[in-house]
Amino acid sequence: MIVLRLIRIVAIALGFACLFALSRYFTAVRGGEDLPGVSWALAVLSALFTASAAVSERIRGPEAAVHKDVLWGLALGGIISVIARL
Repeated sequence: MIVLRLIRIVAIALGFACLFALSRYFTAVRGGEDLPGVSWALAVLSALFTASAAVSERIRGPEAAVHKDVLWGLALGGIISVIARL
């Protein structure tokens, strides 16, 4: 059960990070630029997902495992994206 949760979290995190990188790539191809402050916004969003995931782990039961995994995955994916931008 724990292995399945870890696989789900990592898959969501990598998917989110890849989609964010793909979005940045297509923006650059079209001649666009990154907006200033996107890294900060993504970091704050990741912090909110992390806080929500931590609270959900405490409050919600095992029936909400998929929901909690999505929150952890989005938080981890955002952190990976911010680190990749540095």
